[in-house]
Amino acid sequence: MAAPIDNVFVRELERNDGVIIKINQSKIGDVGCVVWDAALVLSKYLETDDFDGGKMLEGMKVIELGSGTGAVGLMAGSYGADVTMTDLPEFIPLIQLNIDTNKNLFVSKVTATALPWGRLQNIDEDYDIILLADCIYYDESLEPLVNTVDQLCSDRTIVYCSYEERSTGNKPELQRKFFQLVRQKFNVEEIPHDKQDTHFRSEDIHIMKFRKKCNSDR
Repeated sequence: MAAPIDNVFVRELERNDGVIIKINQSKIGDVGCVVWDAALVLSKYLETDDFDGGKMLEGMKVIELGSGTGAVGLMAGSYGADVTMTDLPEFIPLIQLNIDTNKNLFVSKVTATALPWGRLQNIDEDYDIILLADCIYYDESLEPLVNTVDQLCSDRTIVYCSYEERSTGNKPELQRKFFQLVRQKFNVEEIPHDKQDTHFRSEDIHIMKFRKKCNSDR
């Protein structure tokens, strides 16, 4: 369901330095319309020592897939990253609203563009970082998602993927299948919980780090 931008409420995400990121969420809809916990955990991870409190993001070229409200991309952009936030066409108005709402925080280019997974068009393929938060939800989308990440990656690109463990329905099988596909193309490691934000972390939310395998390793 599309995220209507005339029926929204605001959630505030506070950076460690007190700067407030205002995130418009839709009162109508589900996937892509609100800030999910895995997005909060990944957003706050970008402020940890692994990113020198966010300073390492300055000047980096970042793309976020399945942005939804854009919370993670907004955090990266607020620290000076050049960010492209992407999702299905129906979610772009909400992402753009959030970019416009926080434009005073950005010193670099922060944009929103439609990117259905598996259909790269007019998308730069040279990124320092790829961000994904809670994108494992439909079986038919898993292979296109992994292929899109693979196409966007260079040898130096780092992928950060956060997800929440879910035990209902087919969710465990989806997560197993996703990482099976990922490991065919990427070396994967998990970010330990003690490396994540002290307050924004949970035992059932994981942050995974991918690097593209050399062709000889595939």
